Amino acid sequence: MNKSAAKKMKQRSAGKPDIELGKRIRLRRVEQKISQAELGEKLGVSFQQVQKYEKGVNRVGAARLQQIATALDVPVTFFYDGDSKAREVESLLFLDSAFSLRLLRAYSKIKDQTVQRQLVSLMESIAANEE
Repeated sequence: MNKSAAKKMKQRSAGKPDIELGKRIRLRRVEQKISQAELGEKLGVSFQQVQKYEKGVNRVGAARLQQIATALDVPVTFFYDGDSKAREVESLLFLDSAFSLRLLRAYSKIKDQTVQRQLVSLMESIAANEE
């Protein structure tokens, strides 16, 4: 094969679908309280490689996605739209920030429903003032 043919067969670079897939991988990893290093160890790759998958810098192949799904204890369909969990996953993608995760964890520890409602009302009021 000559050089020009090799260039034409070059793999495409990672794009928006890869970024969305990476977000879902990160979501599930954080939900399972697994570090990037721990996931990398399960997959036989470095934590830097896991970072690249999560940021969408590197594409995740089908075989690797199956390994990730197994390591994170979800079906492969968890990572794609159209699954019955897709809406739930989309609504949880905000967990990408440490503050959102801290907020959700703190809220889930509140047992009094009245306090939960008051907290939600307060946050909605604050958010409305930000618009």
